[in-house]
Amino acid sequence: MSTTTKECLIKFLKEAKPYLAVIFLQFGYAGSAIIAKSALNHGMSHYAFAVYRNSFAAVVFAPFAAILERKIRPKMTLSIFWKIMLLGLLEPVIDQNLYYAGMKYTTATFATAMCNVLPAITFLLAWILRLENVNIWKIHSQAKIVGTIITLGGAMVMTLVGGPTIGLPWTKHSTTTTSVASPTELNPVKGALFILVGCFCWACFYNLQMITLKAYPAGLSLTSLICMAGALQGTALTLVVERGNSAVWSIQWGSSKLFAYVYCGIVNSGIGYYVSGLIMNVKGPVFVTAFNPLNMVIVAILGSFILSEQLNLGRVVGAAVIVIGLYLVIWGTTKEQKSSKILSTNN
Repeated sequence: MSTTTKECLIKFLKEAKPYLAVIFLQFGYAGSAIIAKSALNHGMSHYAFAVYRNSFAAVVFAPFAAILERKIRPKMTLSIFWKIMLLGLLEPVIDQNLYYAGMKYTTATFATAMCNVLPAITFLLAWILRLENVNIWKIHSQAKIVGTIITLGGAMVMTLVGGPTIGLPWTKHSTTTTSVASPTELNPVKGALFILVGCFCWACFYNLQMITLKAYPAGLSLTSLICMAGALQGTALTLVVERGNSAVWSIQWGSSKLFAYVYCGIVNSGIGYYVSGLIMNVKGPVFVTAFNPLNMVIVAILGSFILSEQLNLGRVVGAAVIVIGLYLVIWGTTKEQKSSKILSTNN
């Protein structure tokens, strides 16, 4: 292999790393949606789930942070402490509980598809916080704004429009269901509102995480501290909401609940927070959320196989509108990054 070819390959791999990492995250998130929905169907409390999930993540990642980052870990200040506590509240407590509460009223596919509004909300917050550059007279900025509006419109279509059920070959003959909820307990509008508010908190989390990483660049330590803060605050919330119901704390060794605690803790909370932070340092918070449609596709396929979930026409149309709007945002962001590089090179 020639020197030029090696240099090109190294350059390609370096540029591809953020894309490969964010795709890896989406596969992990898709698996967690299926696993969590299955455990929720079997009576798992989403309050206790959020506590155990973040506790497992903190226990696993804290030793790595203590050893690998002992020389680079910045000194803790009061400002960083309060940022970590807020991060622990936004995603590990509020977002996770609202997301899984919303999932109980809908399906894994619906909940995942609704989360496609996350990039749009993240973009708006990043714009307000000046983490994202926007010039309304430029075509790439106009694409991001229009894409944001279309994405939110698609979410409304998914929520309010029904339509005929799409009979997939492996679900239309199914006579059983894994859900403990009856059709009257399903409430797509209520579930969608929970998920949308959760997505807003998740978007706030991503933007605050990027701000915090600038002052506290020890990613593993920050991940561990966020999970610890989330577990502590989640425990306080669960003790209040589930008071008198000690059964919610039952782990049940070998059950689907335990598997959900461990998988979602390590993959979503631990690896998810850490890898997202690494990607943000290169591409920013909007890029991290830009691949959510891949998550939706994976969950739709797995959900129809594993959970026998049905899709209706309204959800498919809404999801398609969301994808169109989302990729307008991505296109605008990519064009803007290229323009910024050209300007910096000329200067």
